[in-house]
Amino acid sequence: MSILHKQKDKLTAALLMLSLAIPSTAFAQGIKSALPNLYKSGERLGGAESDLPTLVGSIINAALSMVGLIFLVLMVYAGFLWMTASGEESQVEKAQDIIKGSIIGIVVVVSAYAITAFVTSRLGGV
Repeated sequence: MSILHKQKDKLTAALLMLSLAIPSTAFAQGIKSALPNLYKSGERLGGAESDLPTLVGSIINAALSMVGLIFLVLMVYAGFLWMTASGEESQVEKAQDIIKGSIIGIVVVVSAYAITAFVTSRLGGV
């Protein structure tokens, strides 16, 4: 490698480190200004004063978010397997099986949620 190329690499690394360090200091806020927002978010997530349906709804929301995140991770993993298969048929089939299973799983979860929301909304009016 030439000296110019090494200096360019060092400069790039320094700029990357600097760009990672700046946001942490620029957007930092004291604990006193953060506490009111923490209390508000705690109330929305089901604080001590909230009722049972709100708490259950928050738990279901969190669970559905986790299911969506797992679906995303599985799809990215399967895509990575497929792209790096290099012609290996077994790895391509494994990736396709993961994609099919992930899609079936997310369809089942979303369908169950939709059916439950429909039934509870109809029963709530009775």
